[in-house]
Amino acid sequence: MIDLHLHLDGSIPVDTARRLAAAQGIPVPETREELKKEMSVVHDCKNLNDYLARFQLACSLLHVREAISESIHALMNELHQEGLLYAEVRFAPQKSCLQGLTQREVTEIALEALKDSPIPCGLILSMMRGDDTHEANKETIEVAKAFYGKGVVAIDLAGSESLFPTHHFTEEFALVREAGIPLIVHAGEAAGAESVREAVMNGAVRIGHGVRSLEDPEVVQLLVDKKVMLELCPTSNLQTGIFPSYEAYPIRQLMDAGVRVCVNTDNMTVSDTTLAKEWDHLIEAAQLSQEEVHAILLDTVEATFAPDKIKEQLRKAVP
Repeated sequence: MIDLHLHLDGSIPVDTARRLAAAQGIPVPETREELKKEMSVVHDCKNLNDYLARFQLACSLLHVREAISESIHALMNELHQEGLLYAEVRFAPQKSCLQGLTQREVTEIALEALKDSPIPCGLILSMMRGDDTHEANKETIEVAKAFYGKGVVAIDLAGSESLFPTHHFTEEFALVREAGIPLIVHAGEAAGAESVREAVMNGAVRIGHGVRSLEDPEVVQLLVDKKVMLELCPTSNLQTGIFPSYEAYPIRQLMDAGVRVCVNTDNMTVSDTTLAKEWDHLIEAAQLSQEEVHAILLDTVEATFAPDKIKEQLRKAVP
């Protein structure tokens, strides 16, 4: 199994978060159950902004060297235990600089921690949507340029799509294209198909979520023509209210239209999910055949930013 859309701050294991909080003097609920409730979405999650509020504790932890390193070690060990063969983990280094670390230092710490990963993993650096994030985003691009090919595999744009539209970040997109680094954009989640069109026209080779592309047949055709992969995260999309059920989730409509898709967790802790659960839900709800699963997995391998040697190993491992 392969997870290509996985946020570090949304996937810190609960027990790891408790240890990191204790080490930093950050108060947390007394019981594990209460802490999990604070870090995971509840059934009445209203929208994406409500969902994003569940990141507050995790983000507060990732400002010191030891916490960044331990979080990555814990997550990669968990992925290995669950049988994953490869992952691409993303996080925003600009969100870990409140206690003196620079974005470059944060990225160096993360890459050093990944050297001990039991499975191969690429690091994706996320820029953030916001009114005041443009300078920090430009710094993220510079850091990515310094470490591209040395563990960093792509640049992402994340954050509240409804509050800060995709077209507000065209300057950053141009810099990413100029640097020759693959671009991923969260789009077609809280905003509609036009957001996906803007992302693709600005060079995105993969789209985080992208499910609302189906609102515009021309955008669907654009995805097909450009061979852009949609990073699907079913449970997350149900929790943020985009779809009412796994049965309503449009993986089959996207596949039938010829859109390339892969299956991912988004945030393992925030969404309280695993990659195996995501696959189980979709296989049952969409009645995916073994041949269809095989085809999705092979497409997923091709969409990775892994070196050719690792890609070949992953191809051979696809059931």
